[in-house]
Amino acid sequence: MTYETQDGSGYFLYHSIGMYPDKETDMETAFSQFSRSWSRLDDGQWMRALAARQEFLDLWSNLIGAPKGTVTSAENVTTALYSLIGALPEHHLRNRTLLIAGDCFPSLHFLLAGIAKRFGFELRTVSLRPGESWVRDEDIIAAWDESVGLALLTFVTSTASHRCDLEALVGHGRKMGSLIGVDITQGVGLIPFNVDTPRVDFTLSTSLKWLCGTPGAGIIHVAEPLLKTCEPELRGWFSQDNIFSWDLDAFAYAGDARRFDHGTPSVLACAGSVPALKWHAGQDQAALLAHNRHLGQAIIDAAPSLGMTLTSPQDAGRRGGSIMLRLPDGIDPAASVDRLRELGIYTDCRGRIMRLSPGTVTTVEGVDRLLAGLAGIVKAA
Repeated sequence: MTYETQDGSGYFLYHSIGMYPDKETDMETAFSQFSRSWSRLDDGQWMRALAARQEFLDLWSNLIGAPKGTVTSAENVTTALYSLIGALPEHHLRNRTLLIAGDCFPSLHFLLAGIAKRFGFELRTVSLRPGESWVRDEDIIAAWDESVGLALLTFVTSTASHRCDLEALVGHGRKMGSLIGVDITQGVGLIPFNVDTPRVDFTLSTSLKWLCGTPGAGIIHVAEPLLKTCEPELRGWFSQDNIFSWDLDAFAYAGDARRFDHGTPSVLACAGSVPALKWHAGQDQAALLAHNRHLGQAIIDAAPSLGMTLTSPQDAGRRGGSIMLRLPDGIDPAASVDRLRELGIYTDCRGRIMRLSPGTVTTVEGVDRLLAGLAGIVKAA
């Protein structure tokens, strides 16, 4: 029998999309307002559209404590990173090393491996130890010497929900004289983050997952004084102070993060994410985290009785919001996800690792139903 209720109680996909109460209504309203504005028979479309985008940027700046003018939008984290790499003065990377961990988001590694030769850097990837589920902070530090021009850190990993020790890593990186960036996608919105504690040089993220926004609504933050030295090769009419300047011989970068803009931005994605960001800003952030921790601990406590191995850190202080469990041998991951879906439980697997991310719409009853469903799957195997 298929579970019919769509109340969100069994929603465990905050590592992917993210939901909050009344999200559908809020998004319909936002997109309808944009549609009416963009279709109005007047000349105010751009003024209204850019105002909506600015609201998106202001909400993001407030969320991560970024000074005004240091944040702009990007289609996704990968394009944001490409824009950043192509903007840096050559001495940061030419004949130097770019350091990244082997449990980074794969898309970023794909990009860096493809452009390393052109930009003249060595890509140094810190491997996981055999049999372990995340790269240890001490192994990153051991690989981080003075040859590293730039280190890209992952705040919370998507495969193990490991939360790195940013303070220790950034402290070491400063001693090495490296630029330091951080991908906060899997943690922001649940795990507190501020661009100045500790201070990083750039920050990348999307508005999905714990922030419950839309695809295509990424951000890039670049701190001063690095920002002023950057000249993105990916540039266009929106990179200028005056976007309506058509003088082909007078291009000049905007004085703030808008220099990382290029062609026409994805305004609709930004406008569609504003309701989620406003909802999030109005919540008790400590309560959101406490709810996640309570439900997550129930899953962790039940895992041994199900024959499942925790592949996330036991220590909540070193963990993001997701709980990763290794399915027992003989259990088919895809079939397990399908069976749970029939019970109104929504999750996914990466290989044999089941990813479970309880958020604000997830309930205790949903966790109970999840555990009962997993017990049934194990028993039937």
